[in-house]
Amino acid sequence: HGGSWQFDFGKVKYVQAWHSSTFPDGASGGLPGGFVIQTGEKNLYIAGDTALSMDMKLIPLFTKLDLAVLPIGDNFTMGPDEAVIASDFIECNRILGCHYDTFGYIEIDHAEAKKKFADKGKELILLDIGEKLSV
Repeated sequence: HGGSWQFDFGKVKYVQAWHSSTFPDGASGGLPGGFVIQTGEKNLYIAGDTALSMDMKLIPLFTKLDLAVLPIGDNFTMGPDEAVIASDFIECNRILGCHYDTFGYIEIDHAEAKKKFADKGKELILLDIGEKLSV
């Protein structure tokens, strides 16, 4: 964690995430992480499967974000309420939700989740399967 690498398209920094990481046989899956991607044109944070953490406050020290991908399914990751707080921590107002609606424990009310972000002057994007998003 904490390292970065320069690629042809830009720089990628590996950052902390908080989530269990095991394989079906119980073996360790390694340390969970997220990525801050800087391309010179746009900057993106992919939080991965994570809970809200104070470490997120460090993200704006690396770059100004154009989009963040945050989990919002609750129960195993952040829910919408915590994701709003995370968006404040990372200083990003355009959020793409992930890790929701794939099974019963993480189904969300889309309208309610979007309203929670909108009430804070933020945009929550929830894509349909196969839908695309331009950053």
